Amino acid sequence: MLVGMTTGHVYRRIPTAPSPFSIERVGDHAVVAHTVSGRVTVLERHVIDGFGEPRYTAAAHDGRHAFVSDSGHTELVAIDVLRGVVVGRVKLSQWPRHVSLAPDGHTLWVGLGTASNAIAVVDVADPARPRHTATVKPPFLAHDVGFAPSGRAWITGGEASTIAVHGGPTLPADGAPQHVTFLGDRAYVTSGASGTLRVYHEPTARLLATTRIPVGSYNVQFAAGRVLTPSLDEGTLCVLDANGRILEKVRVAPSSHDACLASS
Repeated sequence: MLVGMTTGHVYRRIPTAPSPFSIERVGDHAVVAHTVSGRVTVLERHVIDGFGEPRYTAAAHDGRHAFVSDSGHTELVAIDVLRGVVVGRVKLSQWPRHVSLAPDGHTLWVGLGTASNAIAVVDVADPARPRHTATVKPPFLAHDVGFAPSGRAWITGGEASTIAVHGGPTLPADGAPQHVTFLGDRAYVTSGASGTLRVYHEPTARLLATTRIPVGSYNVQFAAGRVLTPSLDEGTLCVLDANGRILEKVRVAPSSHDACLASS
């Protein structure tokens, strides 16, 4: 579904394969993971088979490759978005879920489950040949992981009302699981269970604001100076500014799971 960020208007509904779970912009294209049907779609271009349960996608810096977590096959899968083919796979120890690429574009962290005692570190310097090089042990059972522009990794809780900056402070949070994204020097942490978005000053991890958002607003992304969070429970999409103020709230579907900025 194509929604105007400044108007809240639903401009277009795009048919896809069944069970669209997540969406991520890769270059000029949008990659959709279909968890139940085991497919990945490059929207209006390719449908790629051969997945177990594809979950989330991270875009390589080259605008051509993408990395998809496949919890069904316990793999991280590299795809060529332009050709619509799988170009690499790496086996992981537990079922992968959330993924985040470091600012240098060479290192990917992969959360291994909904509430996991491990995060896989994958070398993706060659996007077509991902290599599992290390494992990070989080201070609690982890859910989401995200790299800030500073290069610091933020880890959210899978069961505990806690988030952490890797190698830095552990902070109180709202109900688990939380999700995190970044915009400039701000970190944004959502709690879908609590219906909140917390805004932090990323360099100091200082809490700046808390905003009420619809319950079920789990996933969160940044786009064009805005923060996007859809609600599974209420089917809304909220667009917030850098200070965490809601600019638009539109109901787009009975249930809404993920969002990304479309190519202009």
